Amino acid sequence: MSRARQPPLVTGISPNEGIAWTKVTIRGENLGTGPTDLLGLTICGHNCLLTAEWMSASKIVCRVGQAKNDKGDIIVTTKSGGKGTSTVSFKLLKPEKIGILDQSAVWVDEMNYYDMRTDRNKGIPPLSLRPANPLGIEIDKGRFPQKDLESLFPGMSADFTSENFSAAWYLIENHSTTSFDQLKTAVVNLKKQANKKNEGSLAYVKGGLSTFFEAQDALSAIHQKLEADGTEKVEGSMTQKLENVLNRASNTADTLFQEVLGRKDKADSTRNALNVLQRFKFLFNLPLNIERNIQKGDYDVVINDYEKAKSLFGKTEVQVFKKYYAEVETRIEALRELLLDKLLETPSTLHDQKRYIRYLSDLHAPGDPAWQCIGAQHQWILQLMHNCKESYVKEQKGSNTLLHSPMLDLDSDVRPSPIGHLSQTASLKRGSSFQSGRDDAWRYKAPQQVVFVEKLTKLVVSQLPNFWKLWVSYVNGSLFSETAEKSGQMERSKKNARQRQNDFKKMIQEVMHSLVKLIRGALLPFSLREGELRQYGGWEMKSELSGQWLTHVIQTVRLSSESLTALEIPNDMLQIIQDLILDLRVRCIIVTLQHTAEDIKRLAEKEDWVVDNEGLTSLPSQFEQCIIHSLQSLKTVLDCKPGEASVFQQQKTQEDVCQLSIGIMQGFIDCLEQLSTKPDGDIDTSHLSVDVSSPDLFGSIHEESSLSSEQRLLIALSNCRYLERHTFLNIAEHFEKHGFQGVDKITQVSMESLKELDQRLFEMYIEFKADPIVGSLEPGIYAGYFDWKDCLVPTGVRNYLKEALVNIIAVHAEVFTISKDLVPRVMSRVVEAVSEELSRLMQCVSSFSKNGALQAKLEICALRDTVAIYLTPESKSSFKQALEALPQLSSGTDRKLLEELLNKFKSSMHLQLTCFQASSSAMMKT
Repeated sequence: MSRARQPPLVTGISPNEGIAWTKVTIRGENLGTGPTDLLGLTICGHNCLLTAEWMSASKIVCRVGQAKNDKGDIIVTTKSGGKGTSTVSFKLLKPEKIGILDQSAVWVDEMNYYDMRTDRNKGIPPLSLRPANPLGIEIDKGRFPQKDLESLFPGMSADFTSENFSAAWYLIENHSTTSFDQLKTAVVNLKKQANKKNEGSLAYVKGGLSTFFEAQDALSAIHQKLEADGTEKVEGSMTQKLENVLNRASNTADTLFQEVLGRKDKADSTRNALNVLQRFKFLFNLPLNIERNIQKGDYDVVINDYEKAKSLFGKTEVQVFKKYYAEVETRIEALRELLLDKLLETPSTLHDQKRYIRYLSDLHAPGDPAWQCIGAQHQWILQLMHNCKESYVKEQKGSNTLLHSPMLDLDSDVRPSPIGHLSQTASLKRGSSFQSGRDDAWRYKAPQQVVFVEKLTKLVVSQLPNFWKLWVSYVNGSLFSETAEKSGQMERSKKNARQRQNDFKKMIQEVMHSLVKLIRGALLPFSLREGELRQYGGWEMKSELSGQWLTHVIQTVRLSSESLTALEIPNDMLQIIQDLILDLRVRCIIVTLQHTAEDIKRLAEKEDWVVDNEGLTSLPSQFEQCIIHSLQSLKTVLDCKPGEASVFQQQKTQEDVCQLSIGIMQGFIDCLEQLSTKPDGDIDTSHLSVDVSSPDLFGSIHEESSLSSEQRLLIALSNCRYLERHTFLNIAEHFEKHGFQGVDKITQVSMESLKELDQRLFEMYIEFKADPIVGSLEPGIYAGYFDWKDCLVPTGVRNYLKEALVNIIAVHAEVFTISKDLVPRVMSRVVEAVSEELSRLMQCVSSFSKNGALQAKLEICALRDTVAIYLTPESKSSFKQALEALPQLSSGTDRKLLEELLNKFKSSMHLQLTCFQASSSAMMKT
């Protein structure tokens, strides 16, 4: 039984280091039984089997290939022993740096030559290589003009690789300021370089020594064959012998080298084909690489490869190259279409848009992709705005088909009433409606128009900045090169931008007009023409938005305007937004005042008839608070932001606001009149109560279940008096504080109307109270068939006068209970009426007896002295006329009797007459 062979073992290699393609001799054990037994040979991981030559079981000769590893083992694999091991290693050296003029024993691949200037490999022809510094000293560029040097050395060149090289030109250009010692050093450097070339020839021979030995072995074999053939003795002439020898030598040489030369030719052709494939593999692989890079999105790589292929093969006449280059152009055209589609695709970020535009520009796409992108963005923004409107209009119409619910009843409860501020419940309800403007509850409660405006402005503010920045980049050329290297493209871009400035301005204006008209269609439909209303309207306007919702909308539009202004968009393009804001502000003021007028009319329902110490109900305070709240809600609307005009700059607006303000004041005056003149049955007094701060004396009017019409008149008169002296003046100050125009007119008209109401109510009350008293005088005087001509001696004031005084006291008590400030005014008018009637009655008497005159004078003086503090010039005149109609008292006895009877009357009715004993300083003019 035969024993299996041991695996190969490499124990030595000579040389043990070298560059690629170095010929080495490998020694070891069990290296194979023959050439066919050798299956593999690797040095430093590179397969060297192709160049391996098996010599014996202990020796193999081969050449080292281009391995990736710098150092590695030598592994031999045989059929008989398998994969072997190695006790030694081989070190692969880097190739020497070979210049274009250096000798080399191997062929240098021109596609990957070594650039000595930059110390790196480059892939351009080596003819462009220039030695960095042939003199070996520092280069100092002179400042000689190029034109002067060309005229000084005509037909010459400073390029030392040129056939017309001029050393003088080179020295002037590069060493004009170099010292003489440095130039001497340069000469020494040149000599050293020359010596290196001589030494390099010897080194070249040493490096190719193995090649020489192989050639020498082949020649020796030929020589030995010729000598063996030359020993044969043949007949013939010397010439024939020589020819035979040469023929045999030639045949022998052919026989020896035919196989080698055949393999060499085949190897050369294969190598040439591989060189061509290797040299131009960039073009051959480019179509496939373009497809792969497009799929990965590496468009920069595709563009760089295309530019390189275009510069190398764009004008080639080689059919193979033309075919592959045409395929490249087909792929690039498809890429242009793909990039243009991506560029015009929406939505897209500004970064992506700039990137795609730059790609298309580098690919020399036809047309102007940047402008196409701007146009597409413009149309997309417009479409988004109209789609937004259509969606909200559709949603509004859909919601209207549902049952009415408190959450969706926007017109009844959402608009906070200014009156509601007077109650905590309304305040809480209003607060819940104006919490964070972003939560879901707000969106459910807000009208669709308000939510639409907020969504629309948000859309424009989010999209327009990128649109504007894209245009700015288009104008300054930064779309094509951030570093401004591609000046030609930048100049063309700037030129195109200058030509299209008006077109872009129209785009911005169209976006602004669409924004404004869409908002007007939702909030101010009456400001649009019929054709515009069909395009931008479509909303169901059951009722107009309240002032507070309009205020919210104004704030939203203002923020949008500020955001657009921050983009440095010209003000003339944004002026239309300022006009919209002005119209919204005016409309907000008008609507707020209209709603305030409606709320004022409903104040009558809130009158509780609770009177305080000053004779006032809560109605004037409620009216003033309602006005103040309305004005405060308009504060942000009335204030002018930067760039905004005053809402009162137009005369029509001033007149409308003035009329609405007058209407509000007149509405409250009408409310007072309605309350004071309403029949008793129409007044709900079940909620009446007494002010705990009022004295018990004042609470008597509330003992009954209802107020009389006279009491309501008094309360209304008290309120009118307070309105005239305080409330209307305070409201006028608030109007002026908030910039209202025509405040004097508002105050004047309101005051006149209030005074007219006050006078009407006062006359009504006097008519209610004075007429019965006046009407009772004449029957009382002539009761019991009393006759002034025939009467007894007076014993005191008769009952009719006492009854009249009691009635006057009742009026005083009623007025004093409501408002003591009204007492002088009312009592003076009542006294005037009574005195006037008494004077008329006295003047109607034809004659008086002595006792009759005394009785008449007693009663007239008693009444006059009793109401002395309420006498007016008119009442004094009436009393004087009444006394003048009486005969004069001639005797002192009568006068004494008159005085006694007066004192008796005052003493007996002292308690009743106490109300007429107030200080005269309390009197007021009527």
